[in-house]
Amino acid sequence: MSDVESVLRKALKSGKYYIGSRRTVKALKKGEAKAVIVSKNCPEEVLKKIKEFNVPVLVFNGTNMQLGEFCRKPFSITSMAIMEEIE
Repeated sequence: MSDVESVLRKALKSGKYYIGSRRTVKALKKGEAKAVIVSKNCPEEVLKKIKEFNVPVLVFNGTNMQLGEFCRKPFSITSMAIMEEIE
């Protein structure tokens, strides 16, 4: 299991996360996000917006569909904001 997957599991267990590019960017603007997880096929313009903020960006080694499956959601996930500190 990769570090990204362990961070993802902790966030899913705690429930302290937002899913979706718009909600992720909004959380970053408010200073709520401590880290961001993106799929490996995250669109470049979304990644560029996320990287404007000074938070760790972790890349999930899978597509947006696989990230959605990992999170047990019936839809794809391109990015998600993590609301708690990561180790």
